[in-house]
Amino acid sequence: MMESAYRRGEWLYVPLSPDGDAGELRAGSHAHETRLQLLALGLWPAKWINSLFSTGGIGWTPDGELRLRAFPAAAAADPLQRRAAAVLAASGGAYAPDWPEVLHEDDWCLVLNKPAGLPVHGSGEAQRPAGGRTSHADAAGKTAASPATLDEAAACRCLAAGDPLPARHIHRIDDDTSGPVLYAKNDLAQQVLDAAMREKAIGREYWAAVHGVPNPPEGKIDQPIGKDRHHPSRRRVSPGGDRAVTFYKVLESWRSAALVRLALDTGRTHQIRVHMSHIGHPLLGDGLYGGASPLLGRQALHGRLLRFRHPWTGSEMEIEAALPADMERLLTRLRAGKP
Repeated sequence: MMESAYRRGEWLYVPLSPDGDAGELRAGSHAHETRLQLLALGLWPAKWINSLFSTGGIGWTPDGELRLRAFPAAAAADPLQRRAAAVLAASGGAYAPDWPEVLHEDDWCLVLNKPAGLPVHGSGEAQRPAGGRTSHADAAGKTAASPATLDEAAACRCLAAGDPLPARHIHRIDDDTSGPVLYAKNDLAQQVLDAAMREKAIGREYWAAVHGVPNPPEGKIDQPIGKDRHHPSRRRVSPGGDRAVTFYKVLESWRSAALVRLALDTGRTHQIRVHMSHIGHPLLGDGLYGGASPLLGRQALHGRLLRFRHPWTGSEMEIEAALPADMERLLTRLRAGKP
């Protein structure tokens, strides 16, 4: 049943399979009865099914296909949509090639490769004017608007495709960290992926360049993290903090630095940065946690892999993001033995 579904505009059409995997679902039933049948079937979150019912989003075609309004467009008056529309108009209506790289895209989800320096979302969204930021120049040397946040880039991507879905991020990474960020493009995908995050079923692997060489070269850091009362944006290992677990493994090492692969069992703010600093190996370039370095103007941290189960098909997804140019240059210097 799931495999044969197809989309037309805002609607998802689900043909009933002859093999009976639709359970008690009966074509042509009244919307209320269909809602109860879908709830009993248990294929999708009850919250989503009830929401569809309350907005008239459940029905049947004359051919007996289940019809669900799974892809409603985002409200054009939404501030994020208005800003994205202004940015897109300034770029000529196309998603510019120097905007965040699209690593994966389908009707249900989107993965963007966030560059360092671009926040996932704005802290003062209501105060920022439409039109984004001016950060790249066109061939004539004029600056053109580009997304001010990754959320704006995701909205621009949908709008540019003529498909204004309300893409919402499922997880975040720090402003100066690069790597893949997963977006849900409709309510069902968001509910499924949010649940996967809570159940720790979304895997994220990071690469970092750190000061010194961790010994042992592979290990687990299980130390709680809380706010640092002496600094408004810093975190610290604290007995009264939230549990935080980081796994690390040295991939390459040099005289005074190492390339480390890291995986998280929890997702605390600044977790990798705090934990690596705590064991005496702060990230290169991370001035907030004792790792300031002339080699890099930001923390040397990149999201390398993102693993998740597709919210509709259930297939295993693995998205890889290549190292950005600044970290490639850093590793080239370290491998050449240059300070």
